[in-house]
Amino acid sequence: MEHIDDRSAPSGTGGAAGADSPVEAARSCLTRSSVCLMSPASVREQMGADDQSWARFAAHWDELGEDRYAAEQGTRRLRRYGRFSLTPATGELVQLPHTPFVQPKDTNPLYETMDRDFEPLTGTFVSDPLLRPLFALLGRAAAALDDAGQWIVKVHPFRVVATADDKGDPTPEGRHKDGVTLVSSLLVNRENASGGQSSVYTHDGRELLSTTLHRPGSLLLSDDRDSLHCVSPIRPMDLSRPAYRDVLVTTLTAA
Repeated sequence: MEHIDDRSAPSGTGGAAGADSPVEAARSCLTRSSVCLMSPASVREQMGADDQSWARFAAHWDELGEDRYAAEQGTRRLRRYGRFSLTPATGELVQLPHTPFVQPKDTNPLYETMDRDFEPLTGTFVSDPLLRPLFALLGRAAAALDDAGQWIVKVHPFRVVATADDKGDPTPEGRHKDGVTLVSSLLVNRENASGGQSSVYTHDGRELLSTTLHRPGSLLLSDDRDSLHCVSPIRPMDLSRPAYRDVLVTTLTAA
């Protein structure tokens, strides 16, 4: 498992090289191992996120819509969806028109080639100051995999809910890929939840990483071209209250 820990970053914020070192380490481990885990401290430093701005960012997850497609598989999942173009050379970020979400053939056994129509991202989410530096981080990481002149960025804020009677299954489709270059999962919050182990595998079934994202700001990155991923169900620790797991799944594909 490749884990980019905040302890590897130089102390202080005085130089560009120091500020970029966690991303450079992530780029290196993606090329070596196809997967890496960045620590919350490293990610939040790159995003410029303090406790107040993170709490504001996390509040967007209270405004998600129901995922009726997941409900058909017995899971309560809330989400929204949006697309952007990102130009690495200039940093230009443009929101693209809203369309249904379609996964390519030979990627997701439940939903491939199916048009799934999700509610669009809210304006307050799109304008949140933490979103642009997150995309910049992901763009720099993805550049280790493909020297793209432009990225298509697909954005999926998710909340999976579990109760005493119903498990919450983040990936009812099981091991799958998204048909993109880079896939990332940023833990935003989790409450009263056990489980939710993220696993990444080679195409022939060899485990590359298994880890549970516990701390908000943990960021899992993987090369989707060379791997499959899944997340185990969550369950409430206190059965009298629901459990939830909030993540932001963001994918980058060369335009």
